[in-house]
Amino acid sequence: MIDEYRLDRFVAAQADTYDDALDILRRGAMCTPYMDFIFPRLAPADDAAGAFALPSLDAAAAYLAFPLLGNRYRECVETLFKLVRTSAHDVFGDTDAARLHASLTLFAEATNEVLLRSVLMTWFDNRVDEETIVRLRAE
Repeated sequence: MIDEYRLDRFVAAQADTYDDALDILRRGAMCTPYMDFIFPRLAPADDAAGAFALPSLDAAAAYLAFPLLGNRYRECVETLFKLVRTSAHDVFGDTDAARLHASLTLFAEATNEVLLRSVLMTWFDNRVDEETIVRLRAE
């Protein structure tokens, strides 16, 4: 199998950290160093997302179609539903809440899955991350 989008970098990054990241998330928090490879987002023009940014909508779709990564992403998103009495800002802080919003928007656009749309509705008042949408339309 050709790894056109270098998804193996996510597998490697998550190998020793995923269980810890999920445990932290289940307790209602998130560790900033895990954000980029647990909730990846579209590569911004200034490449601030670094090594774990996804280059396109097709890359996000491939990420979700990759069984290990897609299942882990969905597991983390499902965990957010259990934290419904909190907010993205409470769990992630301002900066990481914005990163989560961008990630959810990217993946919701890539698949239009009810799960991802539901989290956007619940945690972000059904609003997408406008910057992500603008960049996707420019692709």
